[in-house]
Formats: sequence, C-alpha cells, structure tokens
Amino acid sequence: MKHRTLLTLFLIFNTALFSSWATAAGDAEAGGKLFAKTCGGCHSIGENARNGFGPQLNGVIGQLAGTVPGYQFSEAMKNSGVVWTRENLAAYIEAPKKVVSGTRMIFWGISDPEKIENLLAYIETFQDQ
Repeated sequence: MKHRTLLTLFLIFNTALFSSWATAAGDAEAGGKLFAKTCGGCHSIGENARNGFGPQLNGVIGQLAGTVPGYQFSEAMKNSGVVWTRENLAAYIEAPKKVVSGTRMIFWGISDPEKIENLLAYIETFQDQ
C-alpha cells in the first residue's frame, strides 16, 4: 500500500511538473498576433526590423538593456544593468516601470501569464537575426 501511495504521488508530481513546462513554452503563432496588436506600433522584429519609436527586438534575449545600436534609450534604461533574460523580459512585459523605473516606454503591461509566454515564444523565434 505504501508503494502505491508513493507511486501515485510521484505520478501526480511529474504530471504537474511536465504540464507546466509545456505551458511555459508558449504559442509563437498567438504571440505573433499579440505582438502585432500590442507591440508592433513601436517595435519591429524579424528580417527587416529597424529601430522606430522603440528599438527593434531581434536577439533581445540575453542582451544588456539599453544597448541596441542606433536607438536613443532613456538614461534609466541605459543605466539599469538589466540583462534581458526570459524571466526579466517576462517581468518587464508584465510591469515595465517595476523593472526599469524611469523607462520612457508608454505601456501599462500585460497581466495574463499565458499571453506573456506567447509573446516570449514569438520573440524567441528571432533570436538568431
């Protein structure tokens, strides 16, 4: 009986663990649609991405904040010391001013974790550009 209980707990734990990993991956297609509606007015990404009202976002994950060539960042962003890890970018998408106080980005954030994961999945598809 003891082994059966342990096995059941083990299976429940693994199911929860692996299903959260699957969810965390996000849906890049849904993220692309959300990017176009929510981010695309200021940022571009992809083969022909350029700086505009906001910096282009190709290869942003792993990059030091405020360092995209040719873009005029706020002093707050340039001096933030933030490296755009997946976690930092998720936090920034959720609440920009909490991550970089004084940022010029006019964006209130996205509170839905699924939408954030979808955006990140989409952004990750442009890491090599």
